[in-house]
Amino acid sequence: MLKVENVDLYYGAARALRGVSVEARVGEVACVLGRNGVGKTSLMRAIVGHQPIAGGRVELGGRDLSRLAAFERARCGVAYVPQGREIFPLLTVKENLETGFAPLPRRERFVPDEIFDLFPVLAEMMHRRGGDLSGGQQQQLAIARALVARPRLLVLDEPTEGIQPSVIKDIGRAIDYLRRKGEMAILLVEQYFDFARDLADSFVVLERGEVVMSGGRAELQGEDVRKRIAI
Repeated sequence: MLKVENVDLYYGAARALRGVSVEARVGEVACVLGRNGVGKTSLMRAIVGHQPIAGGRVELGGRDLSRLAAFERARCGVAYVPQGREIFPLLTVKENLETGFAPLPRRERFVPDEIFDLFPVLAEMMHRRGGDLSGGQQQQLAIARALVARPRLLVLDEPTEGIQPSVIKDIGRAIDYLRRKGEMAILLVEQYFDFARDLADSFVVLERGEVVMSGGRAELQGEDVRKRIAI
């Protein structure tokens, strides 16, 4: 579904990504691993259209997205859960979810019941402001908002950051359910090794903006990967 080939990205004169390639297939979780500052978020921004690339190609389902704006990529089925969640604190949970309607045709602008099956706490807090939720609840809201858009590709940037263990387990179960459902590709950025190991079907490790290791689930069990992402 997602194919990133030899992507270069700059911030001014600083080169953040150097020929990075990664794939994410439908019904699988592809994981991007690495320490802080190695280019993981830059790669996500390149994929979803928040930062222009200087070279390479980003495809979704065979369509070249490389020169499309972020809103156009959303209409193609790309949904992004950014690091730090970035929910709207003054909007209610219901209103936050409804912002996910933007790329949808009018007939599909409703919140699927499945979202409340995955995150029951949101059903109880529909009329509370997003800023009044705990960090873990805000993360669940951010993921739910992305799912409202019925994505073909779900991009998650460190969903476990600053989250209590019980909610991390809930998020892990939700990702596993979406993977098994087989309707989307999932690209997960993560520093929490055990969380990534339990979910990933494939992985790449970044260092200084380059892919230094990649493989499937079996290779992810190795100590070499853990050493490369240890802080």
